[in-house]
Amino acid sequence: MTDPVKTLQEKLAAAKLGGGQDRIDRQHEKGKLTARERVHFLMDEGSFEEIGALVTHRSRDFGMDKQVFPGDGVVTGYGTVDGRLVYVYSQDFTVFGGSLSETHAEKICKIMEMAMKNGAPLIGLNDSGGARIQEGVKSLGGYADIFYRNVMASGVIPQISAIMGPCAGGAVYSPAMTDFTIMVRDTSYMFVTGPNVVKTVTNEEVTAEELGGASAHSTKSGVTHLTAANDIDCIAKIKQLLSYLPQNCEDKPEKIPYELGTEVRTALDSIVPESPNQPYDMREVITGITDEGSFFEIHPDYADNIVVGFARLGGRSVGVVANQPMSLAGVLDVESSRKAARFTRTCDCFNVPLLVLVDVPGFLPGTDQEWSGIITNGAKLLYALSEATVPRVTLITRKAYGGAYDVMNSKHIGADMNFAWPTAEIAVMGAKGASEIIFRREIKAADDPAAKLAEKEAEYGEKFANPYRAASRGFIDEVILPRDSRRKLIKAFAMLENKVARIPRKKHGNIPL
Repeated sequence: MTDPVKTLQEKLAAAKLGGGQDRIDRQHEKGKLTARERVHFLMDEGSFEEIGALVTHRSRDFGMDKQVFPGDGVVTGYGTVDGRLVYVYSQDFTVFGGSLSETHAEKICKIMEMAMKNGAPLIGLNDSGGARIQEGVKSLGGYADIFYRNVMASGVIPQISAIMGPCAGGAVYSPAMTDFTIMVRDTSYMFVTGPNVVKTVTNEEVTAEELGGASAHSTKSGVTHLTAANDIDCIAKIKQLLSYLPQNCEDKPEKIPYELGTEVRTALDSIVPESPNQPYDMREVITGITDEGSFFEIHPDYADNIVVGFARLGGRSVGVVANQPMSLAGVLDVESSRKAARFTRTCDCFNVPLLVLVDVPGFLPGTDQEWSGIITNGAKLLYALSEATVPRVTLITRKAYGGAYDVMNSKHIGADMNFAWPTAEIAVMGAKGASEIIFRREIKAADDPAAKLAEKEAEYGEKFANPYRAASRGFIDEVILPRDSRRKLIKAFAMLENKVARIPRKKHGNIPL
């Protein structure tokens, strides 16, 4: 008679070994951790509880009945990260290349449903060769089951995807529908069709890294929000990201105890140059305003004419959206509008207040932008900010021109508090361009057109290239000294902490996708 205890121990030991020591060694040789090692480093010590360790596939075709591994290529369960409940699935590349089978998908779906029911974040550690081809449509159906739950969980719980190996074909759509995607440099890639298919169809020669590596997706496509040097760095970024987010849409981000002091930051007084055309780094403004060391940038290598990320203000988690004068003068274009819109909606989903820092000369002109849909893409950002019900505070540091002034969280689209520095210029366009249009005849008739243009430019600038006209109309709540920005913003967000916004009853809006 077999010993039941021994039988259980043997089965659990087999599950922990995955595809065997040889395959584990090969995983390590590639610079990758195993599925269980990743879970170990992610979770608080001793907190992980595995679910489905003894699940096996049901396939009997193509000799699969002779290849059975407990767990079927994915480790699933729950535990805590920094004391907070999270659910996790970690694909095991040592078992059939981490390929997704019917039961593999069922395990992931079970975890997703538990995460939604219990209102806790879901973390997916992806390392898979794709659909298990021996199972045909059952594997494809498994992907669709996961995609559907990604959509149902969207805006309910934070979903974070880490790409720590291959992720190809239909598998890419699950990470694409989660809130954040992190890729590991040199060991991960994502693409719908691989290099071989690309060569066959388009005759292009391209490597997997060039086509869908971390660098390509962090700089060119914007598919990934963050990149990591290795698996450990990736896990550290997941933990950091979680620290700014709540457990679910009904919760608020954790507030770190903070005692308000004088909060004066004199270094902010000298950041904006005297010349209106001279750039400066908006990140210096962000770090000067927010709690020390708290700024965590999202999409740092993509559409760098706008900066987005999380930070803390007086211990409160806030989302920052800021024009970047160091790149394209901070102009809004297709990519930056889309980047900021997506981040805005993510913050609004999870009750993270928004701080918008404005220095924008307008929208980028040109046929490329118009033909690429700057109208609908710019409208995405306008829609996202207008729709957001979280506390929204704007600070205009310098230029706020034209329609871009409206879009960048103006009072007119529902911002709660709008501040401006004395250096702010709020107008339809710059003084020079406006003067050339308004005073065209006078300038043309003058004995010295250049001198007349300079005179009219100064006249227009005195009237409009400042924040006081807007302040007199109530469009700016307060013009403040840069040094006082931190204190004013901390108090504004504290005042808005219990904001309740009433929106018209509807099924959902129709954002211009």
